[in-house]
Amino acid sequence: MSPVLRALAAAGSMAWEILWPLMLGFALSGIVQALVRREQVTRLLAGDSPRALAAATGLGAASSSCSYAAVALARALFRKGASFTSAMAFEIASTNLVIELGLILALLMGWQFTLAEFIGGPIMIVLVALFFRLWVRGKIVDAAREQAEKGIAGSMEGHAAMDMSVPGEGGFWARLFSRPGLDAVAAYFVMDWAAVWRDVVGGLLIAGAIDAWVPKEWLRSFFFEGNDVLAALWGPIIGPIVSVLSFVCSVGNVPLAAVLWNGGISFGGVASFIFADLIVVPIILIYRKYYGTKAALSITGTFYLAMVLAGYAVELLFAVTGLTPHTRNATVLEAAVSWNYTTWLNIAFLALAALLVARFLLKGGAKMLKMMNAGPEPGHSHGHGHDDGHHHEH
Repeated sequence: MSPVLRALAAAGSMAWEILWPLMLGFALSGIVQALVRREQVTRLLAGDSPRALAAATGLGAASSSCSYAAVALARALFRKGASFTSAMAFEIASTNLVIELGLILALLMGWQFTLAEFIGGPIMIVLVALFFRLWVRGKIVDAAREQAEKGIAGSMEGHAAMDMSVPGEGGFWARLFSRPGLDAVAAYFVMDWAAVWRDVVGGLLIAGAIDAWVPKEWLRSFFFEGNDVLAALWGPIIGPIVSVLSFVCSVGNVPLAAVLWNGGISFGGVASFIFADLIVVPIILIYRKYYGTKAALSITGTFYLAMVLAGYAVELLFAVTGLTPHTRNATVLEAAVSWNYTTWLNIAFLALAALLVARFLLKGGAKMLKMMNAGPEPGHSHGHGHDDGHHHEH
């Protein structure tokens, strides 16, 4: 098989393996977003106390987003009254502590990586909060708020501005299975997919190319495999840098993480690599647009330092407890499509996705997709109508 076909085959194999967990994750995320009002989120994030940070972490994890939408949503919350620290904690959680990420990590790499992500993510948030208290405060935050209030549009601005959550006093199931509830779930499901598909496809293609074209011996040498001390020290430092250079965000960087793990990067290096989706070059430029140059540099620097230290913490904690995987067997790259549980689950979730997409399109969803990358018009709210007369702000 030619190198190009081998790369495409590896990418296609990974895509087939991660299809159903992605759909499950986005469906569950859509349910949560449909039932939690944006105003409730903002009220809980008004300070940078442990309680506010815990709320930001939990709500962010429930509000799955692509990296670009998460950054835009964090600014929207900041402008509505959330503290700068809580907005950043929400942003980190909404890309690094989400259900679909955990499912894909478990399937491609093993449950230890899912556990590492959900342990390292809160550690990173705590470190960012501490660093912000030390270095990102006073004039920097004031200047960031002044810049944020200008409302300069960035990538996925329209997606972040849409709030389709279902109002009302009814119970969970009654609101979920109402017409507005089902419409909102369908809308969030489709728009979250529309937000991440480029990152997912890009990540799969990059991972397939590296797996097929880059010699494993070169990767093992680069990551100091065989020297446990050097590998543990080097991995969390170089992991985020590789992520920045790959330009891949959100769940799209998991396939590449699998390739890097097979190539010899340390366990903590994998964790820090996955965390780094919020400091890729395009997002750093968006920080500059949203908050100004000084705040953008402060965010990037503190995020990077927190990612490295969280990677070290994961490396140490798992080594001490004996949970670090000792085999590099993310062999899904070589898997072939067959009639197994993955195929049946993919068929079932493809059917669910078809129903949600059909409902979304029947409710005028095509117009909403066009607005995803456009900022909301000043003084104007977009409405998404439902048969029972309810309208939700976008």
